[in-house]
Amino acid sequence: MASETIGALGLGLLLVLMILRVPVALTMLIIGVGGFSQVIGWDAAISMVKSVPVEVLTNYSFSAVPMFILMGVLAAHSGMAGKLFESTRVICGGWKGGLAIAAVGSCGIFSAISGSSLATASTMTRVALPEMERYGYNRGLATGALAAGGTLGIMIPPSIALLIYAILTEQSVGDMFMAGLIPGLMGLLFYSLTVTVMMRLKPSLAVPGQPTGWAEKLASLAGLVPFFAVFLLIILGIYFGLFTPTEGASVGAFATLVYALAKGMRGAGLWQAIQETLALSTVVFFMLVGAETLGYFISVSRISFSISDYLFSLHLAPIVVLLCILAMYFVLGMFMDAIAMLVITVPVVYPIIQAVGIDPVWFGVITVLTVELGLITPPVGMNVFVIKAMAPHVGLGEIFKGVTPFIVSDFVRLTLLILFPVLSLYLVTG
Repeated sequence: MASETIGALGLGLLLVLMILRVPVALTMLIIGVGGFSQVIGWDAAISMVKSVPVEVLTNYSFSAVPMFILMGVLAAHSGMAGKLFESTRVICGGWKGGLAIAAVGSCGIFSAISGSSLATASTMTRVALPEMERYGYNRGLATGALAAGGTLGIMIPPSIALLIYAILTEQSVGDMFMAGLIPGLMGLLFYSLTVTVMMRLKPSLAVPGQPTGWAEKLASLAGLVPFFAVFLLIILGIYFGLFTPTEGASVGAFATLVYALAKGMRGAGLWQAIQETLALSTVVFFMLVGAETLGYFISVSRISFSISDYLFSLHLAPIVVLLCILAMYFVLGMFMDAIAMLVITVPVVYPIIQAVGIDPVWFGVITVLTVELGLITPPVGMNVFVIKAMAPHVGLGEIFKGVTPFIVSDFVRLTLLILFPVLSLYLVTG
């Protein structure tokens, strides 16, 4: 049997196993080892099983993953999130829909040091939803704003998704972080504008919050200082070459730890944060081991090169190829976890975008944004289910209805990023 045929059968079986709800990491490992053995042989496959986990777990670049996770966990457990929402609530005091805008803003700022969309959504829902319900906000608007705001964690640097994409494609992590900054801030702006437009069209969705004076607004900025201090420390340190992105993750985690200790976090709290970090990191690394194994299989089967050759034979314009890949990501995003989707698909599609001459940094940004859409798109929408778990009294239908205007907003942002690549590449190329 030809290696390309084995590759195609392997990818088909991969989808079948995932539909059967076999864990994604285990699925990739099974298909990677089984497929590699059919193309190269069992001896080589066994050798790969011995070497790949060691390669992944000793890869210095991957050490940034648990550091960014620890940073987000410490921020959530140290009270930073509560102070953050209180500050943004005061700043938006008296605005129509101000609490929803404050929730989106809090998600965007929290995600700047959390790096995780699911962590952002769960933490800010716990903090912000009771306050919005107390003021009589429509539950669809409240949960929709939190679900959408949570997705900002996948784009605003430091982003675990951008980090993993950079490592898988051997791109500069610093370049990927810089490229994600403007699109991430655009998301924060567009979501806030979406809330404003919804208030114009249907004022009954929310009531104005408690008005606050300028002195009170200025005083509330103190609650934002820890977040901006850590964010600027990481981003400016990387941008000016003071430390590498991997070192920046450790610097940020240490700064957040100092804050947590200053706020009284001690033995039990620190141990809980470490346990949560280890659990989340284990999941990510298991997927990376599976993805690396699957990548070897895809490479030796030459399935990605066969796809590239086929696309060349069709004489499609690069933009058409790009749109086809993004359509695939959008569909997969309805059913799969964002990180799992990246680690499975990037080894397949990256040679294709290289072959047609698409800029890999720009492609990474718009790919991550498309993956981000999957976090709030039915039928799965991981962020939606996280919020449902945090607020069981709100129906799934209400949350999906509330998040729909934000999905439209994301499509507008995605279109602008495709039409104007400079929005992603300006900070990279200058």
